[in-house]
Amino acid sequence: MNLVEQLNWRYATKKMDAAKPVPQAKVDTIIEAVRLSPTSSGTQPFELIVVTNPEVRSKICAAASNQEQINDGSHLLVFAAWDNYTDQRIDDVTALMTQERGEIEMMNAYYDNLKSAYVPRDAEVNYAHAARQAYIALGIAMVAAAEQEVDSTLMEGFDPEAVDEILGLKARGLRSVVLLPLGYRDPTGDWLLPMKKVRKSQDTLVSLVD
Repeated sequence: MNLVEQLNWRYATKKMDAAKPVPQAKVDTIIEAVRLSPTSSGTQPFELIVVTNPEVRSKICAAASNQEQINDGSHLLVFAAWDNYTDQRIDDVTALMTQERGEIEMMNAYYDNLKSAYVPRDAEVNYAHAARQAYIALGIAMVAAAEQEVDSTLMEGFDPEAVDEILGLKARGLRSVVLLPLGYRDPTGDWLLPMKKVRKSQDTLVSLVD
């Protein structure tokens, strides 16, 4: 399948086959796609938590209105954003850039300016910015899953504070943003599978400024 065919194939899977785990090689490809996702200023201000433990997934399922894809899928991706930007976090980004690219004065000045702009801001403003970067990676993950012919279901309907508690995220300076179970569709139990994909037409969605 080409990319458009893969995107037509994917849908928000409502019922996953609990007896059919996703091969680790496919999961690794999706994780690598997340790692390579673009983020503002290359900061990558989020972490990806991959949950396979059934007991932990069951607790998260209870905090997510009992959406059973969390239990029936074999892997749960939790995108968790930084709770704030700090001098140390941005310095770590600069250090990694220097390690990989060498000492570049212009780059160091860029990240010094970034610290001056970001660190004084309200923590909620910074968390919201970091969460938007996590959503970019989420989109890449869903496309990568479709490319691997792995089903996924985007989930925002959960209690973030409960999930943060279950995974111990607060102590790590993280806040859960969005969940993405991975698995394989169960054709016998998914009411959405036979339905036609519905999207706005390009004429409705796209405006051209030429």
